[in-house]
Amino acid sequence: MLPSILGVMLAPKGFTHYLKSHYGDRTFEHLYRWNAFDTALLIPYFIVMVILAFYGIHRYQLVWLYYKNKKNAAKWDEPPMRYAEGQLPYVTIQLPIFNEQFVIDRLIDACCRLDYPRDRFEIQVLDDSTDETVLVAQQIVDRYAAGFDGVHPIAPQPIVHLHRTNRHGYKAGALDKGLDVAKGELVAIFDADFVPPTDWLMKVVHHFAEPGIGMVQTRWTHLNRNYSFLTQVEAILLDGHFVLEHGGRSRAGVFFNFNGTAGMWRRETIGSAGGWQHDTLTEDTDLSYRAQMVGWEFKYLQDVECPAELPIEMTAFKTQQARWAKGLIQTGKKILPRVMKSDQPWHTKLEAWYHLTANISYPLMIVLSVLLMPAMIIRSWQGYIQMLLIDLPLFMASTMSVSTFYLVSQKELHPKTWYRTFLFVPFLMALGVGLTITNTKAVMEALFGVKSAFARTPKYSVKKKGEKSQAQKYRKRLGIVPWIELSIGCYFAFTVYYAVSTENFFTVPFLLLFVLGYWYTGLLSLLQGRFERNVSPGQEMHEKPYPMGI
Repeated sequence: MLPSILGVMLAPKGFTHYLKSHYGDRTFEHLYRWNAFDTALLIPYFIVMVILAFYGIHRYQLVWLYYKNKKNAAKWDEPPMRYAEGQLPYVTIQLPIFNEQFVIDRLIDACCRLDYPRDRFEIQVLDDSTDETVLVAQQIVDRYAAGFDGVHPIAPQPIVHLHRTNRHGYKAGALDKGLDVAKGELVAIFDADFVPPTDWLMKVVHHFAEPGIGMVQTRWTHLNRNYSFLTQVEAILLDGHFVLEHGGRSRAGVFFNFNGTAGMWRRETIGSAGGWQHDTLTEDTDLSYRAQMVGWEFKYLQDVECPAELPIEMTAFKTQQARWAKGLIQTGKKILPRVMKSDQPWHTKLEAWYHLTANISYPLMIVLSVLLMPAMIIRSWQGYIQMLLIDLPLFMASTMSVSTFYLVSQKELHPKTWYRTFLFVPFLMALGVGLTITNTKAVMEALFGVKSAFARTPKYSVKKKGEKSQAQKYRKRLGIVPWIELSIGCYFAFTVYYAVSTENFFTVPFLLLFVLGYWYTGLLSLLQGRFERNVSPGQEMHEKPYPMGI
């Protein structure tokens, strides 16, 4: 495809004769030199489009894997083996927290109510907090350990509060420190914003009766899905990951990852894979790949739900996404060479490549953003036929795959109401565009080895629409990024004007996604931070960059 495009742009003989006959030799030489320049500009444009198209096609492949291997789906109530009655393994439940005073009580309460023999589990509150959370957590732990839930007397709970005075290793360091004193054969992990159902442990534990199972991941659901339009879009994005990515990969028998929470590990697996390491921001994915490479099998239970709170502010959402984007690239740099040199099947290696390098699409989107307007001007003479033959297939592969991916995931989860997702599709695609600046910065930092703190996503225990939060407590400083996003949105608004004025209507819907995405993320970041000027620097929480490699 690409050679034919370049052949046209490099002025073939028939087109050369046309230019000479109509404009003369001198004008032709000028036009020919300009055409060669056009070619040099359009080459990276089409290379970027083709690469993005490959990542888009991969989304279709995940959908195909999900349905092709449907018979391989693991069910919580169909474990191949079960523990005998009275022989349930001892479980350590780890709760890593950092400045979570608004949700810690909800988390501890849920874990203390888990339906599991009280002499067969323990709860570790791994607290790295630097604010009032330390006191709040200690009081709650003391209350439950003494046999009182704050309202009624209850049986004493096997729970301890472990507070570190430094954040060495961040979350990975806290988990590793907890293992030093843990008693459990199995280790369940829940982040502060999760609320595990009472039957969660019993639904998961029997799958470890198989000696080769090293980790079991369950599906996240959403406590505050309907809190705002943003949380509804976030929920659809996460559903796509937990249905089609995890579902497709696990059913196909290729590598997939623990998501950092709402999962359970065999303690032996953690040790044999090299333990928790903190040289990446996605310690969960890093350990997952190392464990699977040494032979442990993972299970994904899509039918076991564990609800959590979604970020309610754009700045918090962007912080979360940037951490994941940077961490996956860091993990890719660390792990992919080992995967490619291993004796794993080729399809496993290919899926690992797509998984760990997917966020490269964000810098590529920056390149596309820069080249889109010049490319549109240069190619305005080509007409609709070439655009239909070249641009449309690339657009369908790189862009329409996103909408298909999330529509299918909602159809799987909500077969009666999934069609409502059509209303969110433009905003799903636009939000992906709007994250480009933040995530590109994160990806470039990972590629160039720039270290940064583990920036946790603040949560405020909000569920209902209109419910007030304590967002001011942990709100981040905005910086210049929202203004850059608004400026780029204005640039694309101009490209829309140009496309309409030149009757290039085919590109208008695509360009409008860029306008909507950049303006939506930029404006929402500024509006949700509008009260920050009233907060003194001492009241804001900012993670300090500790060295990650020590």
